[in-house]
Amino acid sequence: MTSRSLKSVVLYIGLIGGMIISMFPFYWLIVMSTRTTSDIYTFPPKLWFGGEMWSNITRVLQQIDFWGAFLNTLFVAGMVTILVLFFDSLAGFAFAKFEFPGKKWLFVLLIATMMVPSQLSLVPSFVLMAKFGWVGSFKALIIPGMVNAFGIFWIRQYATESIPNDLLDAGRIDGCNFFRLYWNVALPILRPAFAFLGAFTFIGVWNDYLWPLIVLTDERKYTLQIALSQLNGLYNTDYAMVIAGTLLAVIPLIIMFLFISRQFISDIAAGAVKD
Repeated sequence: MTSRSLKSVVLYIGLIGGMIISMFPFYWLIVMSTRTTSDIYTFPPKLWFGGEMWSNITRVLQQIDFWGAFLNTLFVAGMVTILVLFFDSLAGFAFAKFEFPGKKWLFVLLIATMMVPSQLSLVPSFVLMAKFGWVGSFKALIIPGMVNAFGIFWIRQYATESIPNDLLDAGRIDGCNFFRLYWNVALPILRPAFAFLGAFTFIGVWNDYLWPLIVLTDERKYTLQIALSQLNGLYNTDYAMVIAGTLLAVIPLIIMFLFISRQFISDIAAGAVKD
């Protein structure tokens, strides 16, 4: 075996090992959702599937309004993702390809806001939502999250490297204004960046627990993470039921990630062929 072949074997073994380590928590989640709570505490742990999944899922649906919370979360996450993609891409494109007064200092300020822990803004954000009368409504979840510094930074970095200035100049010669350049020139090139930012934003909003817990007061508007937290008992917890509920909440994210990742990879491959 040559040195190059040996390196390839070691590389593939390392990749397979990393894949197994990464996938094991998901496998363990599925296995435990098919077991009883007493099975979870057994040692050595049971690593194969049981027959209690449907029973656990039935108890989840009986304990909480799972599908109502699911639709609430889907609505909030979808709206926030759409708004973030639109506004962050506009701002990122402007920072990347246009000159305007104060551009450098505005970008420095933008980066500085990324260094501030989000927990520090919870109290002032809640006070602001209360003054607007939005506490208890979806507006308190959607509007504050429709722009974020990371998304602007990400689109700006991607647009700087991927959008040729000559292409923009050609668009200006054809009479394109800013929005025409953004819509007809920038958006098709930014599709891979959109795929990542969309997945990143959607997953973040879907898994958000603290802010919805603070601002939502109506059980009919609870998001999925708050609804699942109600499965925890005061003195004891049926962990098999909690894990089954968690599995139901994770499945849509896995499906979305598989779709987005295929789009992301295909766009990168198409760009490589064009280059």
